[in-house]
Amino acid sequence: MGVVIVNQFGTMIGWTKVSARVFGRDLVGIRKLAYSDEKEIENEYGAGDMPVGESEGNYKAEASIELTIEERLALQESLPVGVRLQDIAAFPIVSSYEYNGRVFKDVIQNCRITNNGVDVKQGDKTIATEHKLKTSHIDWNV
Repeated sequence: MGVVIVNQFGTMIGWTKVSARVFGRDLVGIRKLAYSDEKEIENEYGAGDMPVGESEGNYKAEASIELTIEERLALQESLPVGVRLQDIAAFPIVSSYEYNGRVFKDVIQNCRITNNGVDVKQGDKTIATEHKLKTSHIDWNV
């Protein structure tokens, strides 16, 4: 009789296993990191009602990062007076996570912060803002 594996994946990857590295340091005031990509792939039709082939269109990547106000202020403070977050030149974000003793890395390439702001209300214990990122592409598992 074979061994029955009840916990097939072991310790699962969660927020505590993820890090985001920007400008040579791991962000500590990060609350959320989201990134994804897609490519247009469509069926092409000819005679009859079934596809006769497929076509590929454009690639698109999206990303955003939610930072605490303390992290955002530290970033802002590192810039010259009068320079906005949206003025920062394109930079990569390295997202890494550890699973079963192995580190997996994704690189969100050519990020630019497209928005800045504060949204705080009575009762909030912390202030955090989601910053949308313009990105050219994502390199997965590098």
